[in-house]
Amino acid sequence: MKYTFLETLFKEHQRLRKMPSPDVVCKLMNMSLEMLFPELSNQEYKSLEEFKGQMDELHQDYISMFQSLHLDTSPEELAQKVFDQIPVLKAKLEMDAEAICKGDPAATDTKEVKRSYPGFYAIAVYRFAHLLHSLKLPYIPRILTEYAHSKTGIDIHPNAVIGDSFCIDHGSGVVIGETVVIGNHVKIYQNVTLGALSVDKTYASIKRHPTIEDHVIIYSGATILGGETIIGEHSIIGGNVWLTKSVPSHSKIYYQPNLKNNSKHSISNSSNILSD
Repeated sequence: MKYTFLETLFKEHQRLRKMPSPDVVCKLMNMSLEMLFPELSNQEYKSLEEFKGQMDELHQDYISMFQSLHLDTSPEELAQKVFDQIPVLKAKLEMDAEAICKGDPAATDTKEVKRSYPGFYAIAVYRFAHLLHSLKLPYIPRILTEYAHSKTGIDIHPNAVIGDSFCIDHGSGVVIGETVVIGNHVKIYQNVTLGALSVDKTYASIKRHPTIEDHVIIYSGATILGGETIIGEHSIIGGNVWLTKSVPSHSKIYYQPNLKNNSKHSISNSSNILSD
């Protein structure tokens, strides 16, 4: 039996109409951040009871959103798992805000960071999305991180693993791929790519993005690729560096122009200098 175009569209709407829309998901995300950070909220609460009531409403909104997914785990159980992790998530984001504030001489205080810094917003949305992704929830985690991507220019896959006190300075053009692992106290600047060597779909189930260990700084424009690439702790990766191999701890990788050599960029014998 053939259907007209409008009949086909109608059937698609009937089939998917109960799925949470991106607008609903992102609105709930922003409401969550406003509850956690008064710096982001316009709401004035006159009593603890009023605040608790608002949090209860938020909890119910999560249940309603999860109901539309028709998962094996009950919506109530999923919502409770999310809310059980809220204190941990809040603490992590406070450390992120502090790291951004300490890492940027132009930052006045953490209140300014929370209110206005795109790096903090992208990290906050990522941490919520990562929590939901860890609960095996479909669609919602990626909707959230792509929303943050559209708002900030920072693209963090919800499956990436990022440690404490993470700092993204400026941020535009940052890409952090699906299987990236980032340690604690890492700082990255704008236009940094932590990506894969290949976009072949057959590699989808393997680790194909780099590992960045603790206390690493990656400056603007650097590109680090490959699932076996490890940047050792306390290393500094200079601007516009292209890396597809691991570097040991305490390395300093940067370009040293060589006007007499017109060849492509290569790693010198020191393994710490990239020459032109």
